[in-house]
Amino acid sequence: MFSYIKGELAQKHGDYVVIDNNGIGYKIFVPITTVESIGSVGEKTILHTYFHVREDAMSLYGFKTQEELGMFELLITVSGVGPKAALSLVSSISASKFGLAVITDDAKTLTKAQGIGNKMAQRIILELKDKIKKEQLSDMGGKLDISETPRENSRVSEAISALMVLGYTPLEASRAVSSVYSEELDLETIIKSALKGLVR
Repeated sequence: MFSYIKGELAQKHGDYVVIDNNGIGYKIFVPITTVESIGSVGEKTILHTYFHVREDAMSLYGFKTQEELGMFELLITVSGVGPKAALSLVSSISASKFGLAVITDDAKTLTKAQGIGNKMAQRIILELKDKIKKEQLSDMGGKLDISETPRENSRVSEAISALMVLGYTPLEASRAVSSVYSEELDLETIIKSALKGLVR
């Protein structure tokens, strides 16, 4: 319903901000990192938003980048992960680190987020990995299959998988990784660089 909200920052609190847009104050729940980096009250700002509707409540969630929003939207598709837990993860780790944690089965990194226990971290990894496999099979009638990537290019396939965890298609991910790949770069740097290319 709301793609983004642009206006003047009216209030900052522990887990939400209020943005004034034409005399209407929108209360938007945000990651802690956003509260810290959004700027001062009175400044113009913009947040990419997600409108969450439940039987007993309607809430707006806001993010500084499309990657954070994409990560949040993916997380709430995982069974048992609500907006609060998803927001906690977005607050704790970057999108590139999150993608890397999922494809390398690194539950420990996910449990650094408040409210994320080992069981939930394992469930996030399992469900999002399954989603990647299904996308690989359905994309382009199965023509693009990352599992067929040669062994020596495992960093390429891992980087592509990490971008797919963040919601990019196999084709978008493989193009972005190909454009930045270098033997000298470590896996997280490849993912970060590819993300920058996709944002433009």
